[in-house]
Amino acid sequence: MVDVSGKADTLREAVATGMVFMKPATLLRIQEGQIAKGDVLAVAQVAGVMGAKKTPDLIPMCHPLLITSVDIKFQTFQAEKDRPAAIKVTATAKTSGQTGVEMEAVTAVSVAALTIYDMCKAIDKGISFGQIGLVSKSGGKSGTYTRLEPLP
Repeated sequence: MVDVSGKADTLREAVATGMVFMKPATLLRIQEGQIAKGDVLAVAQVAGVMGAKKTPDLIPMCHPLLITSVDIKFQTFQAEKDRPAAIKVTATAKTSGQTGVEMEAVTAVSVAALTIYDMCKAIDKGISFGQIGLVSKSGGKSGTYTRLEPLP
């Protein structure tokens, strides 16, 4: 683990996104609340927050942080000729401390995406994930970072 004891406490924020790709019928059933396990996006939102809070338990070299906020949002995309139906997951994590919350934001996106899969796998085992990564971060010694190129 990196020694951050000499760093000053600063306000820190990180935003990460990821895409969950699925059949159009699966997205429709999610939107209509027709998934047997319940409200997919509500459960995925809670799971994402829980994932952010558990990041140091999952990623060996992450510092335990006092996270002050985690917000998970979803945006749906209908299928197009060159793209399957999808849900974009966006997580924003905040803290005031000596190290950043990038890993917490990326973990939140990943856990929310996995939860969507878990809740829908009975009807669509072909669900996949992609384009998961950090979009921006602020605070700390290195300052602000904003991704200029799109996630692959």
